[in-house]
Amino acid sequence: MTRALEIGASALEAAAGDEAEAIVVAERSGLARFAASEVHQPTLIENVVVTLRVAQDGKTGLASTNRIEPDGLRDLAARAAAAADSAPRDEDFPGLGTPEPLPEVTGCDDDTAELGPDDQARLAASAIAAATSYPIYGYFTSGVTDFAVASSTGVAASQLLTDATALVIAAADGASGYADRTSWAAGRVDPADVAREAEEKAARTAGARTIDAGRYRAVLEPYAFGELLQYFAYVSFGAQGLLEERSYLCGRIGKRVFDERVSIADDALDPRGLPKAFDFEGMPKQRVALVEEGIAREVVWDRQTAARAADSAVTTGHAPPPSLREYGPLPFALSVGPGEAASADDLVELVGDGIYVTRLHYLSIVDPRQGVITGMTRDGTFRIRDGRVAEPLVNLRFTVSVPELLAEVPGLTREPKLVNQSDFYGERFPYGVLTPAIATTDFNVSGVGSAPGI
Repeated sequence: MTRALEIGASALEAAAGDEAEAIVVAERSGLARFAASEVHQPTLIENVVVTLRVAQDGKTGLASTNRIEPDGLRDLAARAAAAADSAPRDEDFPGLGTPEPLPEVTGCDDDTAELGPDDQARLAASAIAAATSYPIYGYFTSGVTDFAVASSTGVAASQLLTDATALVIAAADGASGYADRTSWAAGRVDPADVAREAEEKAARTAGARTIDAGRYRAVLEPYAFGELLQYFAYVSFGAQGLLEERSYLCGRIGKRVFDERVSIADDALDPRGLPKAFDFEGMPKQRVALVEEGIAREVVWDRQTAARAADSAVTTGHAPPPSLREYGPLPFALSVGPGEAASADDLVELVGDGIYVTRLHYLSIVDPRQGVITGMTRDGTFRIRDGRVAEPLVNLRFTVSVPELLAEVPGLTREPKLVNQSDFYGERFPYGVLTPAIATTDFNVSGVGSAPGI
C-alpha cells in the first residue's frame, strides 16, 4: 500500500457513516528555472492534497485539504458532509464505483524519482552550457506523484508516477526558437539537445517578414499540432459535450469527419506517453479510438456521463480531477497515428508553397460546435517556397476550424513526439499529446503580430 492510499483510507475512516470517496495526490518535485542563461527561482514542492467526496441520500459534497493529521481529516469529513447536506439532489449521480481489475502500466522510473534539487539545477545548467549563440529561457523539472483513489465501496487504487520535462526558448531581439522534451524517465530527456534545437530554430528566425492574411497550405510541427489538438479535444472528444450537444462530433459518430490519413486515440496505457492505470474515480483506463481513418468512432466517458446516456454507455476511465469535474470526462492522453513521411522536410516538399509553424500560443476556443480555434504562431514561423523552408515570418494570428484543417492532409511523419501539456501550477499530474508533424491544405492566417524575440 502506498502512502497516498494509506492517507485515503484514513480519510474514509474520518467519514465513518457516510458513503465516501477519497482522492489523494502526493507530490515531491522540483523545478529549476533559467532566464537569460542563468538559473534562478528554484521551486521545491512536497505536498499532499486530499479531496473527499461524501454521498448522502442522492446528494454529494466535496472538500479538500492538505492537513493529513487526524484533526485535519476529521475537519475534512465534516466539511464534505456539510456540503452534501446543503446540496440539491443529483438525479444523475450513479453512486460510487465498485472495484474493477486495473491494467498494469509502466510510468515510474526510480532514477527520476530520486532526482533532487542539485540534480535539477545541474540538468538546467547543461541546457545553458549547450546554448552558445543566444540567451535561453525555460526550465528543467522532475517529480514523483503518488496517486490514489479509495472508497467506502471497496475501491483501492494507487500508482506512483514520475515525469521529467525540459523546455527551452532561445531568444534575443528579433529571433526566437522553441523546443521541449518530456518523458516519465528523465534519462530520455537531454536538456542540452533541447537547447541546441531551440537555438538552431532561433538562428533561422532573424529578419522575419510579414505575410498577407489568407488560407495557406501548412506544416505544423508536433508542438503546434499537439497544442491545437488538445484544445479541440477539450470540447469535442468528451461525453459531456456530446450529451449537451456542444461537441463537433454531435450527430457525426460513425461518419467521416477528417482525412482518411488521420486516426486519433486516447491511450493512457501507451508506454510512449505518460501512462496511467486508472482515473479519478479509481476506474481502469481504456484505450479509446476517437477517430479511425477519418471516421468519428467514440468519445471518452466517466461513470456519471455514462449513467446520463441511458443506453449501453460505460465508463472508459476518464473521470477528470475534482477541480475539472464540471467539464465532464476529458481526454488527457491523446495519440495521433503516424504517417509515412520520414521527416518534416518531406512534409514541406508535399506542401510546396505555404507556411511552416513550430509552435502555437494564446489559443482560445471560438466555436466548439464547429471546432473553431484562434491564437498565434510563435518561436519559429517560416514561409515555404518551392518545397523548401524559406524566409522567416513574424508571429501570425490565425483562426482555424480544426475539422477543415484536417479535411485534407497530404501527410504525417512516421515518428511521433510526446509534447508536454502540463503547466505545473496545480497538483502534479503530468499529461501530453503523442503526435507526429502534420501537413494540411487549409491553415487560415487572419493577421500578423510582433516579430520573434524577447
